[in-house]
Amino acid sequence: MTLKTLTLSTLTCALAMHSAYAETYPTKPITLIVSAAPGGTTDIAARMVAEPLSKALGQSVVVENKPGAAGNIAAQQLLKSKADGYTLLLQYSGYQVITPSVMKVQWDPVKDFAPVANVLSAPQVLVVKKDLPVNSMKDLIEYAKAHPGKLNYASSGNGSLQHVTTELLNQMASIETTHVPYNGTGPALTDLLGGLIDFTVTTPPPLLAHIKAGSIKPLVVTSNTKLDSLPEVPTAAEAGLPDLQVSSWFAMYAPKNTPKEVVEKLTTEIHKIMETPEYKAKAQTLGATAEYMDAEQLGKYTQQEVNRWKKVVDAAGIKQQ
Repeated sequence: MTLKTLTLSTLTCALAMHSAYAETYPTKPITLIVSAAPGGTTDIAARMVAEPLSKALGQSVVVENKPGAAGNIAAQQLLKSKADGYTLLLQYSGYQVITPSVMKVQWDPVKDFAPVANVLSAPQVLVVKKDLPVNSMKDLIEYAKAHPGKLNYASSGNGSLQHVTTELLNQMASIETTHVPYNGTGPALTDLLGGLIDFTVTTPPPLLAHIKAGSIKPLVVTSNTKLDSLPEVPTAAEAGLPDLQVSSWFAMYAPKNTPKEVVEKLTTEIHKIMETPEYKAKAQTLGATAEYMDAEQLGKYTQQEVNRWKKVVDAAGIKQQ
């Protein structure tokens, strides 16, 4: 047997083994690491997928919350896991594509993970305190230019999506506002409601009740389509900021070198789940959309988002605090 024949035979055997593995996968419970504490949108997205995926695969999908260090703890756990499809990560986009530009990490958001599927997306809503004398984005920008550095905006932490989104707005509109980081969206919203902060930008779920009560004023939705839950709020394009397209997205990743057939099996089942009326309705109640991306699409989008936000982070001089 020649070396060429032996190499071809070895390759054929390896492919056959991969195929057989995918056919029997999974044969035991799957751990789905979540980079946030229970109750938040990342956790909700994970559980929206985990239960129906368990039924589809015939094995338990166990959600394991590993919050902390801007997603670094969860990412590190996946990095050290076997590439066998039994350990997966449900990651929040801000952690996946912004954290590596803000702090030193031992993982690459593109090279070290195998994308599986995007499972949920949610645009941001910019809201201001009720007594701020502005009623539109045009008003806000004019007010900020007339009072440079005087407007304070809240975020859920240094380097968070709220932080870099507002810095993107500052750069686009040529305005100067002052960042006040909080330890989470909850405390930031409390101070906004109390009038201690002028504005913030975050996903709809924690804002909807307060907007409907008139406690805060929404000025823009950072998407190209209006939200069903906030039909009166203009899109970024309608507000004169067409490039302010920002969504939080929540995606599943596996360790790199996970068999392609396993990834495809997971992606296929997740797509089926996301097409169900129940899943779409749940997403809508969160002010989100069941925006599916397959593995290839998610991989390309992850790289695009890494490139986009690195430019914003570098231009704003955002560093780990």
